Amino acid sequence: MRYNYLFILLFSLFAFDTYAQNHLLKGRVLFEGEPVEYANVYVKSLSKGTVTDINGSFSIEISTSATYTVQASMVGFKSSQLKVSIPQSGDELVFNLEEMDAGLDEVVVSGTMQEVSKLDSPVPVEVYSANFFRANPTPSIFESLQNVNGVRPQINCNVCNTGDIHINGLEGPYTMVLIDGMPIVSGLATVYGLTGIPQALIDRIEVVKGPASTLYGSEAVGGLINVITKKPDNAPLLSADFFGTGWGEMNLDLGLRSNWTEKIQSLTGINAFYYDNPIDNNADGFTDVTLSKRISFFQKINVIRPDNRLFTMAGRYVYEDRWGGEMNWTSKDRGGDEVYGESIYTSRWETFGTWQLPTSETMNFQFSVNGHSQNSVYGTTIFQADQYIGFGQLTWAKTQENHGLLLGLAYRYTYYDDNTAATSDIESARNEASQIHLPGAFIQDEIKLSANQSLLLGLRYDYNSIHGSIFSPRVNYKLSSADKTAVFRLSAGNGFRVANVFTEDHAALTGAREVVFTEELKPEQSWNVNANLVKKIYTDRGVFIGLDASAFYTYFTNRIIPDYETNPNQIIYANLDGSAISKGVSLNLDAAWPGGLTVTAGATLMDVSIEEEGIKTRQLLTEKFSGVWSVGYEFFNLGLTVDYTGNVYSPMRLPLLGPLDDRPGYSPWYSLQNIQLTKGIGDRWEIFGGVKNLLNFTPAANSIARAFDPFDKNVAFAPDGSVIPTPDNPHALTFDPTYVYAPNQGIRGFLGLRFTVSE
Repeated sequence: MRYNYLFILLFSLFAFDTYAQNHLLKGRVLFEGEPVEYANVYVKSLSKGTVTDINGSFSIEISTSATYTVQASMVGFKSSQLKVSIPQSGDELVFNLEEMDAGLDEVVVSGTMQEVSKLDSPVPVEVYSANFFRANPTPSIFESLQNVNGVRPQINCNVCNTGDIHINGLEGPYTMVLIDGMPIVSGLATVYGLTGIPQALIDRIEVVKGPASTLYGSEAVGGLINVITKKPDNAPLLSADFFGTGWGEMNLDLGLRSNWTEKIQSLTGINAFYYDNPIDNNADGFTDVTLSKRISFFQKINVIRPDNRLFTMAGRYVYEDRWGGEMNWTSKDRGGDEVYGESIYTSRWETFGTWQLPTSETMNFQFSVNGHSQNSVYGTTIFQADQYIGFGQLTWAKTQENHGLLLGLAYRYTYYDDNTAATSDIESARNEASQIHLPGAFIQDEIKLSANQSLLLGLRYDYNSIHGSIFSPRVNYKLSSADKTAVFRLSAGNGFRVANVFTEDHAALTGAREVVFTEELKPEQSWNVNANLVKKIYTDRGVFIGLDASAFYTYFTNRIIPDYETNPNQIIYANLDGSAISKGVSLNLDAAWPGGLTVTAGATLMDVSIEEEGIKTRQLLTEKFSGVWSVGYEFFNLGLTVDYTGNVYSPMRLPLLGPLDDRPGYSPWYSLQNIQLTKGIGDRWEIFGGVKNLLNFTPAANSIARAFDPFDKNVAFAPDGSVIPTPDNPHALTFDPTYVYAPNQGIRGFLGLRFTVSE
């Protein structure tokens, strides 16, 4: 009930407009001379609109005399705008719409490393625009992805709230994250790299599910997420986005476009996040949400060159100070054994770009360099690490007759050093930083079998300086209907991953468990088959329906799976002596009605299992079913948009601390739901607000085992390291924060403001 004031405030702002119309704006919307029924006609600065009738006609009452921009739009057509002065001469406005190529077709680059229309891509790529994520504003991309079907942000620790991205049930290290096609987020940044990307500069996010190692190499085993930033000439002159929540969180995104010279365009972005309000609603003595202070700077430049050759560079710097722990923890307790806390200082820089060579052939050199410094304390365990990655890639694209060739040479250098056993020589007991050289070459040929059929063949060879040669082939077949409203794709390919456990698994660093390696870890490999069917439907009444269905099957060898269950005080790492399988089906639905209603929904049913010594078990922290939705409705006459977003997850198997652990072995069904109202004020301002986690769902209060004894001072251990049950500890538990499957943050209101100057 305490959030009623927020709804009253929002509706009082949004629900009333003054109506004193003196002029009537009339017109028609046509396509190839024929009337278009149910088209939306909208006067931007007045936030007023209507829908055309069966004759394509419309009329809007205008109260004042001025010059207005009027927009006509319809699903499957390009939007059209006209400027009109009121009062006008009496002539009707006439909008002549142009049909979109294949209807609502986007340009994608992630599937083939080349810009192609989404429907023409032989690789299924899901595209999510910046407007999609505005329906549920969040302070980081990590949280934004919670409304993408088959993609789940997984919290890995109840204390410091670090996490990773699961695609089709596979953990974060199997997902490669790129910025503008460059492999930026990897290694240490797998956990921390998805925060601090200024969302004001994001154009879209592309998601590829399934192995993409043929083009992108190691880590692209489960799929990839490609964050595409805006081009300077397409970005607003100035954009600002600020919101705060009832918990005291504050987030600011700024974007600025400028011209340094006549030939150098610039795009600058700043992201700042601040949360310094310890809350313990579940009364376990620990902060429910990690406190954080984060600042990020992003700079992108585009150089105009002769013959429109490409040269773009970008750089980003992120600094974050976050901590979680007992409510009375302060920085003076950092590293001590009296008050438990997890304190993480992250400093990261990166630069990347693309330069098109001055040759008659289409040749591009792409590069990225990044450095990541980590200074963390988990209770009394100190973790300090430095990582530097340099990447260079030369590609040559050649189109000839029915072939589209892409050849590439790549080189990746990874330097990693920390204060753990991962970078120490066992025999000499000296520290030895890990240095990996990874040269590679790949070739891809897209063959046009006919006007509606294509075949993509690809092969990649990499030589890892530690593990040796690695081959990654793939094949993709695409068949589309003559009108391109139906597309079928069949894909098969190989993925590989060279693991660095300490840079990926937070549980290995908490100090709550000892890390044990039973063997030298070998690279993981996977084989994947994916069938995809896309169908677009346009009804006579102007309704658009898009269906996207997939079936996937991935088979792993040498899978590296942490064993939490053999010994509650250890995490045991080894290559799986058996196989692992991820299989399932998914369905995405997009629908839009001329009256202003839009629906995006998806569901994934999957089975992720592990088989070793003839015993099949379900993978930890993996749901069998997940669903997402985003429902929006625009009230044209009020200039008001309502967005209702949410997700639902089936039970997951959770890591218990032994046979006496009395906590549930599976999570319950749960759903996180949100509602938002957005009101446009003129052409430049938007005010938005609503409620997150409407159902106020949070995990059980006992998710952190023995939160009252975080240093295990009152735990009795046997000589072999196992826990001895005692009257004070009958369930043989130790302190452990890894029993986590959902955020601890309950219901909260939020309110924000956006300001945009286009020119």
